[in-house]
Amino acid sequence: MARNAPEGTGPMHVPFGHIVANTKWRGSKLLQGMQGKIKIVFEDGLTPVDFYVSSRSCILYVTEADLVAGNGYRKRLVQVRNSSNLQGIVIVEKTQMSEQYFSAIQKFTVLDLGMVLLPVTSQMEASCLIIQLVQEQTKEPSKNPFLSKKRTLMPELSLLRTVQQIPGVGKVKAPLLLQKFPSIQQLSNASIRELEPVVGQAVAQHIHAFFTQPR
Repeated sequence: MARNAPEGTGPMHVPFGHIVANTKWRGSKLLQGMQGKIKIVFEDGLTPVDFYVSSRSCILYVTEADLVAGNGYRKRLVQVRNSSNLQGIVIVEKTQMSEQYFSAIQKFTVLDLGMVLLPVTSQMEASCLIIQLVQEQTKEPSKNPFLSKKRTLMPELSLLRTVQQIPGVGKVKAPLLLQKFPSIQQLSNASIRELEPVVGQAVAQHIHAFFTQPR
């Protein structure tokens, strides 16, 4: 059974193939989409974390309402980012209403904090994504989540999804970029000249502008 993490930002024991969910999500469309596909354990006091998918990997979920309301979500992200015990993934509802605010959270999450951000259009889409992340965990050769540390498949999948969201990149060019620049830090430091052989001049300029323009 899962145990509360100290102050919500420490490691938590997550049964293999399960997800530990903050009780505030009980009855939501997000959880309804997961029922019957993965096993869900509810816990109180997970704030700022919304879900744990493994002992050291957690999800922070930013809703459309959170984005429209302002920058209140930033405190939660910073709390998890400052915890050396956790790898946080940020899932954000990118809808017609919240799209104008998406660029700000994308840059804050990816560039300022160095965290992975995955956009979704709805809670049902988020359900499918979270199920996929949990299933990636179950492919680990070791069933002890404390042994997987950062060499899990999930960060690779999440990093790929993040790079796909950079303007002009998409699903085809993202894997090519990661072969050449295997981290966000390396990609953000790449010059247009270094990027051009991989994605062409136009996309190289888009990428360079994304990482260098004021935010």
